[in-house]
Amino acid sequence: MILTLGARQLYYERRGIGEPLLLIMGMAGHHNTWGEPFLSALAEHFDVVTFDHRGIGESTDVPGDFSIVDLANDTVALLEALGWESAHVMGISLGGMVAQELVLDVPEMVRTLVIGCSYCGGEGSSLAAPGPTAMLEAMSTGDVEASLRAAYLANLSPAYTADEAHYAPFHDAALSVPAPVQVIVRQAQAAFVHDTSTRLPGVSTPTAVIHGTADDMLLYSNGQQIASLIPTAALHTFDGVGHLFWWERPEETVTIVRELALGLG
Repeated sequence: MILTLGARQLYYERRGIGEPLLLIMGMAGHHNTWGEPFLSALAEHFDVVTFDHRGIGESTDVPGDFSIVDLANDTVALLEALGWESAHVMGISLGGMVAQELVLDVPEMVRTLVIGCSYCGGEGSSLAAPGPTAMLEAMSTGDVEASLRAAYLANLSPAYTADEAHYAPFHDAALSVPAPVQVIVRQAQAAFVHDTSTRLPGVSTPTAVIHGTADDMLLYSNGQQIASLIPTAALHTFDGVGHLFWWERPEETVTIVRELALGLG
């Protein structure tokens, strides 16, 4: 479905019945990057909305640089257009940064918050990780298949990628929606200057932080840092799991989201 925001459009999809849940995707991702097993399981409990950030897929690009705050403002516009005065919110990676800005700027719109495999900036955080380097090297060759394989290995744990049957769903999902390199670069630039570290202690929204210890895109220490700064946060650690933890542990992730929404998490 298409949401019109003035002269531009934002693409979103909606499924399920229950309390409203907004999913905010990370860098280079799109609505299909959530994966069907995770989305179908969530839809059994929630009215789930996924969307594509500006410049991804059918969502109109906006010329020039943008910030995490700009992406959070897009998210507010989507919530308002849906008629949702508030919703449960889950953001991962770059989307977790957007979710941080969202709960800081409009806390009344966020019922519960899940921040996955993300980064808050400031002292104690780190963007140094081997995964992005491997992906950039593969992308620089212009070989699409090599780039996808590198992304697969960087975003998922060795234990998961050892089963070759897991690659086809990842491959097909990645290719299903265009994510232009120039947009990804601008997303990365926005992430590099993101810093909510001094403001997160003011968050009072019930929060779950999820991070895998084998995350090679944003190291596990970043999840620990976010959880330590938000007074209401509980840290959920997935041992041996990579960046895309909801691919590796979909049922456990759904349980965390659901129990938090029910006040049990």
